[in-house]
Amino acid sequence: MHWILSAGLAAACLAASGGTGSASPVGLWLTKDGAKIRVSPCGRDLCGFIVQSSSSIDPATGRPFADKNNADPARRNRSLVGTEVLISMHHQSPARWSGRLYNVRDGNNYSGNLIETGPSSIRIEGCWLGICGGEDLTRIK
Repeated sequence: MHWILSAGLAAACLAASGGTGSASPVGLWLTKDGAKIRVSPCGRDLCGFIVQSSSSIDPATGRPFADKNNADPARRNRSLVGTEVLISMHHQSPARWSGRLYNVRDGNNYSGNLIETGPSSIRIEGCWLGICGGEDLTRIK
């Protein structure tokens, strides 16, 4: 009986941790446009923050990029660096997390997914009205 309980506990822990042998999405990731996003644990979930924007200066303003499209006018002058873009991503299956995404291009939050596509690549997908679109990111470290 003790062996069955131990085996069951081990299986539950393996299932909760993903158990596929795939790499964790925790780390530093590069977007297609050159921005860098750090994915890290936030309690039991994952979160992601912009650690470097694609360019240091916004050509429209001549100043560092700001969150100018944010729906909240009080946040439109904050730097994009440090902005949380992956919010409360909870583990759904061995290579998939689901939660909320903040889109800096339009200032809105969407339901979305973080999907491990390999040890050095992830896909971030945002969904609205059942239509999903996304971007592949490459691991930096």
